[in-house]
Amino acid sequence: MKIVTSLSFRGQCREAFEFYARVLGGEITAAFAYGDGPPDMPIDPKYRDQLMHCWLEVGDQAIMGSDGIPEFAPNYDQPASGFDVTLHTDDPAEARRWYDALVEGGQPTMPFGETFWSPGYGGLIDRFGVPWMVNTIPAEGWTPSQG
Repeated sequence: MKIVTSLSFRGQCREAFEFYARVLGGEITAAFAYGDGPPDMPIDPKYRDQLMHCWLEVGDQAIMGSDGIPEFAPNYDQPASGFDVTLHTDDPAEARRWYDALVEGGQPTMPFGETFWSPGYGGLIDRFGVPWMVNTIPAEGWTPSQG
């Protein structure tokens, strides 16, 4: 089984997924615009180029996304809340690189740094409004610095 997070955007899905592919080293394997749907699909022409489905493969993981439009997602314009996309790695430098790239143009919710559970952790909301947590899995025997 694979559990996949699906992210909703307000017209920036393509831009966001191209950014995530660069940051995370993934590949977009599907991107279908509303205009690619059946000719009788009721869609306002102003949304034709927005994505109704996007799929990003990152290693053996994936993230799905779409642009929410009023016809199909009446609350699409509400801020994302109640979840985070969480990245885990055992490499503190990789975690720091992910955090720094994702927070650019966004807002930190917890600056990246050592915590009592991790040699490197940080939280943020990226420039597309998506909340992220970036966590370094501690090596066996790791203990926090004695401040």
